[in-house]
Amino acid sequence: MAAITEDRQNVNAGRRTSAFLFRHPRAKLGLTLGAPITWLVVVYLGSLLFLLANAFWSLDVLTSEIVRGFSFDNFQTLWENDVYRTITIRTVGIAAAVTIADILLSFPLAYYAARMASARTRNALLVAVVLPLWANYLVRIFAWKIMLTPNGFVNWLAELTDLGSLQLGRSNWAVWLTFVYLWLPFTLLPIYAALERLPTSLLEASSDLGARGWTTFRGVTFPLILPGVAAGSIFAFSLTLGDYIAPQLVGNTQFIGNVIYDNVGVAGNTPLAAAFALVPIAIMAVYLFGAKRLGAFEAL
Repeated sequence: MAAITEDRQNVNAGRRTSAFLFRHPRAKLGLTLGAPITWLVVVYLGSLLFLLANAFWSLDVLTSEIVRGFSFDNFQTLWENDVYRTITIRTVGIAAAVTIADILLSFPLAYYAARMASARTRNALLVAVVLPLWANYLVRIFAWKIMLTPNGFVNWLAELTDLGSLQLGRSNWAVWLTFVYLWLPFTLLPIYAALERLPTSLLEASSDLGARGWTTFRGVTFPLILPGVAAGSIFAFSLTLGDYIAPQLVGNTQFIGNVIYDNVGVAGNTPLAAAFALVPIAIMAVYLFGAKRLGAFEAL
């Protein structure tokens, strides 16, 4: 009897709680979103605010202690030092080159999978594209590092086709190739989704009106899939912009991430690292604003 009475009390309490939440939708919304919003504000936005505060502090070169005082010295150092400007330009340039290459490689594959391939072929192609993601990130980088060595697969293939010895290892070309391979699936899938949602009737109408293939692509296909292209470019650009492991393993130059890592782990200059970390954040803010204008967030 005691157990039955306890069950009835639990049921009645559940009904009263449900009725209360039904009458007070704001309370229900608060309980639903309270924990995620708290996590977002405290952990994510809080860490960004702490990063912003660190950027205005400075390092005492004599005592190696952080001086918690407001100063623009770190930003002045980044602006006046040619090395930091060169590293920023190099990082943004390779990120843009990786993004363009991934888009150019993704579009024909995505178009074939979405508009031309049979269901079985489409599934096989998508699995082949996603399959490398099942391997560890470092394994994929080391695979390219081995292939780009003087005795690796790439040089063997170049000599086999009479292209000579390319010697791409430990170069910006090696970094570019590695990044293009790493982020290709992230670029292809949004473009594929945009092409798959493209109404066939619009393409048929364009053809009925006498438009040829290039005209249809320029006037109908590309404007409709542009949000998907912009969404895919966000992944390729942002992931390249913030990566520091691949440049360290397959390249011989520094990216923004490498400088930040060295200043935090080796030099102990956390304020300068924080100031430099704000550079890719500002770049991505501008990039995301442009992508939003193109409707990229609707395609994610």
